[in-house]
Amino acid sequence: MARYIVGMTGASGSIYGTKLAEEILRYGHEVYLVMTDNGKKVFAYELEMEFEEWTKKVNKKGQRLILCNIDDMFSPIASGSFRTDGMIIVPCSMGTLAKVSNGITDNLLTRAADVMMKEKRKLVVVPRETPFHSIHLKNMLALSDLNVSILPAIPCFYGKPKTLDDIVYHSAGRMLISLGIENNLYYRWKGPRA
Repeated sequence: MARYIVGMTGASGSIYGTKLAEEILRYGHEVYLVMTDNGKKVFAYELEMEFEEWTKKVNKKGQRLILCNIDDMFSPIASGSFRTDGMIIVPCSMGTLAKVSNGITDNLLTRAADVMMKEKRKLVVVPRETPFHSIHLKNMLALSDLNVSILPAIPCFYGKPKTLDDIVYHSAGRMLISLGIENNLYYRWKGPRA
């Protein structure tokens, strides 16, 4: 069993964070989930359920979803001596991305990301903004130069999606692969389908 950190911010795209966390758990891994206050508000608005309702539903399945308070700098994930197998911030607001790229660790989410970078562990950022301006791009380049994977949730149409779930699962599958978790959530290009 591996251990992953999932961070969720107030950017649009809560469905990506929830589906990704659910899939990591389904594969038998632990998820340490840390969410910003605005992330909880956007979650409730976009998914039409309260965050606490979702976490209870997920944990009823006996899975290992560990909730981390955004202000708890004594959480295990704030320390480099606590071993994790990767972290993903999905969705990632431009504010959080800017803090991470500039080493500003004013909450548990940004501190955990900073730990991942200093320990040379896998960190994936899923920015949710469009269009990008130069500061966004510079911040992403700074992270990329530190071996952080920048993985925007961009729909793919060569797999011929039929539903919103098809689109979400394609991105979630790519996110899992970037964390080193093999999966069959999406169509991998093999040439045109017959």
